Parts: sequence; C-alpha cells; structure tokens
Amino acid sequence: MSALLLALALLAQDPAAGGGGSAPAPAPEAAELPYPAGAPRDDYGLVSWCHGALTGYVELHDQVMPEVKRIETTYRAPGSSLAADMKVYADMNKQAQKDLKLFASAMEAAERASIKPINTIGAAAVQRGRGSWSMAANLPPARVAQEWMSWTPPARCAPTAQRLEKNAKLLGAAFDPGAEVAPADPMSVTAVSSDAPANP
Repeated sequence: MSALLLALALLAQDPAAGGGGSAPAPAPEAAELPYPAGAPRDDYGLVSWCHGALTGYVELHDQVMPEVKRIETTYRAPGSSLAADMKVYADMNKQAQKDLKLFASAMEAAERASIKPINTIGAAAVQRGRGSWSMAANLPPARVAQEWMSWTPPARCAPTAQRLEKNAKLLGAAFDPGAEVAPADPMSVTAVSSDAPANP
C-alpha cells in the first residue's frame, strides 16, 4: 500500500498533471477518444489489440503496394505527383514501425510491473487485433488495397500506450493493468478497424 501512496504523491507533484503556469493545452486524453470496434476496454488489452491490428496492416504492405501503385497511377488528380503520393505510403510505413515500438514498449512495461502474469491476455488481444485483417484473404486485390490505403491506427492507440507505459513505470509493484478483457464477438471485427469507416 505504501508503494501506491508514494506513486500517487509523485503523480500529484507532476507538473504535467496539475495546473499553473502557461503550459500549452494538452492533447486530447485517450479517455475522450472512441474505442475501435472489437477492441478490449482496458489499457493493456487495448494497446495489445492495437499492436496486433497495426502488425496486420504492416504485413500487408508488400502484398498491396503493386495494386496501390496501379490505383494511384490510374486515378491521378490533375497536377499531382505520383512520386509524392507514393512517398506518403512510405512515410506511413515508417510511422507504423515507430508506433509498433511504442506499443511493444508499453506492453513490456505493463508486463514487468504487473503482480500477476498478463502476457497470455496480451497475446490473445494481439491476435484479435491481427484478426481484423483476416478478411483480406477473401477480398479482391483492389478492394484490399483500397481498405489498406484508407486505414490508420485508431486515434486512441498511441495516447493509451503512452499512458500505460508511464503508469507502469510510475506505480511499479502497485500497478494494476485492469487486464480483464471482455470477449469480443468475432463477427464484429472487419477488415477495416479504424475509427472512421472507409470509403473505397
């Protein structure tokens, strides 16, 4: 109990947590953002799900890029540059690699800090997130490419991962990830799991 009280005292002294000064307005809290369909509601489970969904997205990269290039070449906006548009996808892939590292780091911090084993729960959530791309195998290549081109990681993922890692490191042995993951209806998870529906 003393570890928890110490952590709470440190949190109360955190300038980012309290008012005062002319600090810039904080980014929207993760709690204000919608949950992706089929994702767990606890921080550890959600970050694990996000890792799985983003992994599925990254794994499709090489498969979809020829079709993406065909689509971008065929439907060119006047005065636009194919090279510039293709660079966007390269930049998105680089950002995805950074996000995967963020999610993995947060998951590892939570697993180290938890007083009970939670890695099996995390592994199940990763698989659920990855499964959001399972329908890609049954869709035409053009449709898969369109879904892939319009997908972005749900906005709740990154701030939740940052909060999870911070809390795990701050609270240490008193950390409780709230790892009770409610089972999801597998039929509710589709190939597109972003916050907003895609417009192929």
